[in-house]
Amino acid sequence: MAAEQEIYEAPERYEESNDPVVRQGYELVKQVKRDFKDRCRDHHELRILVHVPTAAGSSAYASFDANFVQGFQFVGIAAGELRWGDDTSQVLESFKPNLLLTVDHDGHLRHIDWSAVRAYRKKSKLRIALNASLQEYGNTPISERLEWAKEHEVDFYYSFKNRDYINARYQEILKRGYQILSLEFGANPLVYYPVPHNVRDLKHVFLGSTNPDKWPRYYSYLAPIWRRCPGYIDGPWWHLISRFGGPETHRYIWARARVGLNLHIKNQIDWAGELNERTYNMAACGVPQLIDAPKLLFDRFQPDSFFVGRTPSEYQNLFAEILRNPDEATRRALQAQREAFTQHTVFHRAENFVDQLMLTGLFSSGTSEKIATSTSRDLAV
Repeated sequence: MAAEQEIYEAPERYEESNDPVVRQGYELVKQVKRDFKDRCRDHHELRILVHVPTAAGSSAYASFDANFVQGFQFVGIAAGELRWGDDTSQVLESFKPNLLLTVDHDGHLRHIDWSAVRAYRKKSKLRIALNASLQEYGNTPISERLEWAKEHEVDFYYSFKNRDYINARYQEILKRGYQILSLEFGANPLVYYPVPHNVRDLKHVFLGSTNPDKWPRYYSYLAPIWRRCPGYIDGPWWHLISRFGGPETHRYIWARARVGLNLHIKNQIDWAGELNERTYNMAACGVPQLIDAPKLLFDRFQPDSFFVGRTPSEYQNLFAEILRNPDEATRRALQAQREAFTQHTVFHRAENFVDQLMLTGLFSSGTSEKIATSTSRDLAV
C-alpha cells in the first residue's frame, strides 16, 4: 500500500470510507495543514540544524528529531539535519545554520566535529542548544556536563518536557543562568494519519523498542496479553527481529490494529513531564489506544480519550473490553484523534518553540525584539 499510495489513498477513498476515524482524520489533516502551512515564514532569519542519530544508535531520538525537522519546515522555518556520520564542516558550510540542536550526552556529542563548529563560529553566528537530561536517567554528572557546555560556549538548553517539569528538575542548569525552552512531543500529520479501506485484522499492535527501563512493565503489563493473544510487535533490539520497519510503515500497521498498546518509562509515570511520541502518533492514526497512566496524560487529553490501565490486571481487563466493545473503542479513538490534530501536532510544537526563541530574546526579528524585554522573564522561570 505504501508503494502504491496514490492509488490506495486517493481522496475519494477517504471520502467513501465507512470507517469514521478515516473520514474524520482525513478532514483534520487537511485542516491542520491549512492552518499551519508557512505560519512562521516571517522568521526567515532562523535556520535550525538538528543533530539526528541513526535508528540503530537511538531509535527514539531518530524518530522525534526527524519529525521536528519536518514540523519546522512545514511552518516555514529553514531546518536541516546533521546526521551521524556526516561531515560536520560540509553540512555547516552548505546549510549555513544559526542554531544547532543536539543532545547533552556523549553518545551524541562525539558524532559532531567540534573543531569544525569552532571554525564555523569564527565567521558565522551560530547558537548551540543542548537537550537537557538528568544523571539519574543514564547520563554523566551534570556538573561535568555544565563545564563542557561552558567550554564549548553553549547558549541555552531545550527539553522535551513541559515547563513545570523543567522548573522542578533542572535547577542546576537554570542556576547557571541558562534558559531552557520546552519542545514537547506531538503527532506528525505528514506521516501519521489514518489509512482508508483497511481491515482491522490484528487484535493488537505494539511498535516500540526493548527499552530496558520498561522490562518489568513489559513482563507485568504486556506478557499476559501476548501469551494468550497473537498480535504484531516491531521495533529495535527485539529477539529474532533483525530488521524493524521505519516510520513510513507504522500507519499501515496501526491501521490494522483493533488495539494499540502503549507503555511509558518510569520517569513518565512518576513525573508529569511528557507523554511518549507514540501516544500522539497513534491517536492521530485513529487507533483505539490501551495505555498505562503517565502523570501528564489527563493534562493533555480528556480522561475518556483512551483506555487507561493503572495496574497490570486493569490493563489486561481493558484489553478484553476493547475487543468486546468496538463501538466504544471507536468513540474514544475519534476523541483522541480530534485532540491530537487540533492541539498536539509537531506544527503546534514548532510554532511554540519559535515563539519562545523570539520572546526570550535568543533570536529576534521585527517587533519580536520589542516584546522580548517584557516577556523573557516569564518564559525563563
